[in-house]
Amino acid sequence: MKNEEKNKKCIYDEHMDNNKNNINGSLSGLVQILKQLRGEQGCPWDKAQTHESLKPCFIEETYEVIDAIDKRDMQSLEEELGDVLLQVVFHANMAEEQGYFNMNDVINTVSKKMLYRHPHVFGNVDAENVDQAITTWEEMKSNEKNKKSYTEKMQEIPAALPALMKSYKVQKKAADVGFDWEHIDSAFEKVREETSELFEIYQTGDTKKIEEESGDLLFAVVNVARFLKVDPEIALNATIKKFINRFNYIEKEAKSRFKGIEAMNLEEMDALWEESKKFF
Repeated sequence: MKNEEKNKKCIYDEHMDNNKNNINGSLSGLVQILKQLRGEQGCPWDKAQTHESLKPCFIEETYEVIDAIDKRDMQSLEEELGDVLLQVVFHANMAEEQGYFNMNDVINTVSKKMLYRHPHVFGNVDAENVDQAITTWEEMKSNEKNKKSYTEKMQEIPAALPALMKSYKVQKKAADVGFDWEHIDSAFEKVREETSELFEIYQTGDTKKIEEESGDLLFAVVNVARFLKVDPEIALNATIKKFINRFNYIEKEAKSRFKGIEAMNLEEMDALWEESKKFF
């Protein structure tokens, strides 16, 4: 068995040496690697993948990029950006196999889009600040996609986006046409109203209505965040991280002071939770 493993390693090392010229840091080199992985003598897993099967991978890799940015870990960011790029090349490769488009088509399409949507850089349109640049971008995007109504603009927001992010974008589209509170006080009042309605429905035990009112409350909270120019997705993720850190403090302290967190009552855990706020 050891001799077989040794022989396999030798074959692998020889194969790596033969393919070193392909690892040249170029996009075309990565494309060729994917073609070989999907080829007749390629990897069984890679050959079995489809656009649908890779969706979870794409989502996970994207969030790992965000995590690296949040941690300001440039080494991880380099690696995770490569993983996202791999996903892009993977999908382009499968599309090419099916006769739809290839990686060059993907690059050409996005290049044309960037040129078209930046007339304030590549054309004769003026945009002196960020807000004007965004307005120009949205106008060009609408013209490009031939969207004639604000409802169509809402409907084109990807359904797969996280709900908080999608809520923010829908509300922003409505606000663009003036369908919005005049002052943040009204947005806060809506949160209070939705909270009361949820409490009333909760007492009825109507599961479907409880779900509906819970959604209304979350939507109202996102609206307040929008008024405050806070990205609700980023804000909630920061709170989740803070919660985990504080819970970790409780668990560690419980282990050192008691027999473990399972042996504590809620009042004791709450006291440690308050302590944790000094650190997180």
